[in-house]
Amino acid sequence: MGKDENAAGARLSTLLIQAGYDPLDPALANRFESYLSLILRWNARINLTAIRDEEGILSRHFIESIACARALPTGIATLLDFGSGAGFPGIPIAICRPEIDVTLAESTSKKAAFLQEAIRVLGIAAKAHSQRAESLPDLFDCVTLRAVDRMELAVRAAAKLVRPGGWLALMTTRNEVFRLQETAGSSFAWATLVPLPGEERLIALGERRKISA
Repeated sequence: MGKDENAAGARLSTLLIQAGYDPLDPALANRFESYLSLILRWNARINLTAIRDEEGILSRHFIESIACARALPTGIATLLDFGSGAGFPGIPIAICRPEIDVTLAESTSKKAAFLQEAIRVLGIAAKAHSQRAESLPDLFDCVTLRAVDRMELAVRAAAKLVRPGGWLALMTTRNEVFRLQETAGSSFAWATLVPLPGEERLIALGERRKISA
């Protein structure tokens, strides 16, 4: 790793501590350094994310995604990142929770190509689905959504991809959370909201009720 990348890994652990989280172990920090380097290179050519500076990617995208990975319940074997974009939160989840088989659904071809390259470079247990998530035939133990276009429509579609007893994880704002919970439908029982760094953003975890016999 180069000097700047090592500095970025140290900075990420410092930001985690400042936000009240445990730091990363060195092996995970190295993977996030590689992920950051890949984002910065690709972002120079295509519009992966509106946040383009290193500090913003670390403090917003990485911290929130790591927080999500740590907040997810145990026992999740399969996860769909709905509208993955640059891989948030799906790639950090695959890095932090290697027991989870992650599917990154992204219909924009250039972003899907980036996800394929990130999977290859990082060596994570993930696969990219380069079509709309709604086309997937499977149900998942968990479906995550973060910064997806037309969020209400996405939540409605994502809810249908959660297996009974599985989880829907919405990364959103306090102003939007209750509306999105209602959009997901009455089949979900919502756990306590998990605050993210700052005052406005949070994770809402909803468990899909099992079908009665």
